[in-house]
Amino acid sequence: MKFMKLGSRPDTFFTTEAVRSVSSEILSDLIVQVKGSKYLLHKFPLFSKCLRLQRVCFESPEKSCQHQIVQLPDFPCGIEDFELCAKFCYGITITLSAHNIVSVRCAAEYLQMTEDIEKGNLISKLEVFLNSCVLLGWRDSIVTLQSTRSFPLWCEDIGITSRCIEAIASKVLAHPFKMNLSRTYSRRGGRDDVSCNGSESLRHSKPLPKDWWAEDLAELSIDLYWRTMIAIKSGGRVPANLIGDALRIYASRWLPNISKYANHSNSDLIGKHRLLLESIISLLPAERGAASCSFLLKLLKAANILKASSSSKAELARRVGLQLEEATVVDLLIPCVSKASDTIYDVDIVMTILEQFMLQGQSPPTSPPRIKRDFERRRRSRSAENIDLEFQESRRSSSASHSSKLKVAKLVDGYLQRISREEKLPLSKFISIAEAIPEFSRLDHNDLYRAIDIYLKGHPGLNKNERKRLCRKLDCKKLSMEVCMHAAQNELLPLRVVVQVLFFEQARATMSGAHVTELPSNIKALLANHDESSKISASFTDVKMTPADDQWSASGKLSTLKMKLTEDLDENYVDRNGRSSTLKASCVFPTRPKRMFSKLWSSNRSVASEKN
Repeated sequence: MKFMKLGSRPDTFFTTEAVRSVSSEILSDLIVQVKGSKYLLHKFPLFSKCLRLQRVCFESPEKSCQHQIVQLPDFPCGIEDFELCAKFCYGITITLSAHNIVSVRCAAEYLQMTEDIEKGNLISKLEVFLNSCVLLGWRDSIVTLQSTRSFPLWCEDIGITSRCIEAIASKVLAHPFKMNLSRTYSRRGGRDDVSCNGSESLRHSKPLPKDWWAEDLAELSIDLYWRTMIAIKSGGRVPANLIGDALRIYASRWLPNISKYANHSNSDLIGKHRLLLESIISLLPAERGAASCSFLLKLLKAANILKASSSSKAELARRVGLQLEEATVVDLLIPCVSKASDTIYDVDIVMTILEQFMLQGQSPPTSPPRIKRDFERRRRSRSAENIDLEFQESRRSSSASHSSKLKVAKLVDGYLQRISREEKLPLSKFISIAEAIPEFSRLDHNDLYRAIDIYLKGHPGLNKNERKRLCRKLDCKKLSMEVCMHAAQNELLPLRVVVQVLFFEQARATMSGAHVTELPSNIKALLANHDESSKISASFTDVKMTPADDQWSASGKLSTLKMKLTEDLDENYVDRNGRSSTLKASCVFPTRPKRMFSKLWSSNRSVASEKN
């Protein structure tokens, strides 16, 4: 850190009975009262350099014997700063550095120690030191900018704040190898104390990370940080991802453990953190991927807890939607603090994120654009090359979009498994989340089935129609063999889904040429119409599906399946003449499944005869 010394006389100030005086052969004739302290000084050295003291003294009628009394009730700085200014007037040596230059500069401005009253006055010397020494160093610029918080109005009028911000921004925009080490890195070793007129020792150059400046700027208050980052962004030289990393470092510094404010009663503290959060959001670069999806979702969680503005939440949701494929299930578990909702997690904001994802995920056309015939005739060969290049680029873009949808589909199904445990999660919200992703994005429906099964177990009060709505998105053709075995014995599923699972699983076995020698007992019971009291017992030890909340049952009761089957097959269909017909109810199942069930029944009977 650089420093400057002014004056050559030794310090002769002393304290007697709480009164500060200066040793001199001349009797003091001036009493200055400032910040509750009293100084016995001399008019001539102070009036020759301080225009305000001169004017106040002439306007003040107060006198105490031979002493003129001057009161400074609105002095903006501390008594240490006044004393430094007074010592400068006496020619006593004072030391200035980045730690005290701001306060001394404001005190000198208040006392009007300008060139108008004397050449080479304190203000001019401070300005030279500030511009030629302090603002040239990274550490000194940071310290000086932090010091301006104590005197914001004075520093704004003098221009110290803006000059510090410009100096810091210029250093960040410059090549890092040409700049001094940041304060964080310089703490690790090496002296930095040199005189302003001395030569700074050359440090050994060592590589620095590209965001070497971010940790130092994270110590600034949000108002100064915001202005500094705006200046850095306007320079246009720092990549957007480095800006995002700097914002992440700042947020982790000032917004740790934000969840503890969920039920906090201190509105002032919450308002302070809310302002800080919204300022960080306003600084996010516009480029996609400038901030990680995990960081954006953490900001969104904080926005929910701190009750940030709806515009800030919408902006974060939009940005998350642009890169949703990078998120994890834990990232999407955003706590819901709204009193109007009973759910633990905010499902509505996740739905908004999915909508934003689908809006930006439009795939480009898979076929090359057609061109006009005239242009094709004139430049046939070159146009063919251009079309081929455009087609390849289109295929690459489409492939990337398709890949992101596949990732998001897995993410959504995992998210559904987590939130489906909530007892108060409405069925409509579960279905909305499940249907927000297009059909082609799910290569298999295993995870979706797990989510549905967890929801059914957590909400046993669902009626028949609600269970059908819940399973409407489920495609039995996309279930693995293990999941099909479980679904075939799942008593909570609608009968139609169970029948579809049985059919497609048997069709899959037939197409693969496998010989079915033994069917699961529940399938035998369904096809052979056994007695109601018979129980389904099948071993599923090879099935490796273990939801977090419960182990899936490996058996089901025949009476439940039979009752479901009777309910569906006995539904009367009314024809145009108003007559009911139970015969038409058999049309619920297509001809092909009937044939398949006949084969299964024949196979079952043959197996039974072989055993006999």
